Amino acid sequence: MTTRVKICGFTHPEDLAAACDAGADAVGFNFYPQSPRYVTTQQASELLAHLPPFVEAVGVFVNRPPEEACSFLEMVGRMHTVQMHGNLIPYSGAYIPAFAPKTVDDLRVIDSFLSKCRPMAVLVDGHSAGLHGGTGRVAPWDLVADWKPAVPLILAGGLTPDNVAQAIRCVRPYAVDVAGGVESSPGRKCPEKMRRFIAAVRST
Repeated sequence: MTTRVKICGFTHPEDLAAACDAGADAVGFNFYPQSPRYVTTQQASELLAHLPPFVEAVGVFVNRPPEEACSFLEMVGRMHTVQMHGNLIPYSGAYIPAFAPKTVDDLRVIDSFLSKCRPMAVLVDGHSAGLHGGTGRVAPWDLVADWKPAVPLILAGGLTPDNVAQAIRCVRPYAVDVAGGVESSPGRKCPEKMRRFIAAVRST
């Protein structure tokens, strides 16, 4: 099965259009005010008006109860999936909890979390103390290479057009998630980097 691609952190409609033209399967919008890729509900609604059919939209949150995040997305419209970083609460449905494991024990903690709920998928990110995603830190590929979580695995953390093929060969994730690795500056996507990233995924 072809690895799916999510590009996260859109703030401008032309960047969103370029990602969709390049073949992105999903796009993310960051609702964490401290992020350089933060968008308001109004900005997100305006961006979503340009989103073509069959491209999944994902709302990214930090330290919010899942039910509250889901209700928030209802106000935005056209977006139903919650990606959550920070303090995580077990929740089933259109929910993607994000973890930054460093050890085998951390993977056991994630397995225990997943035994209490049935989210859509689980995201593994690179670890950076005090930060929540978009750090550019590479996730521990070797650690998760043989790990088989109960739900599909999304690999994030420091992915670029130059290393994503290697990451896929090592981890074999359901999907990969990128933000900074395809940007010219925080919140501004580079069309050429997005095309190269997706081409590398499709050819692996």
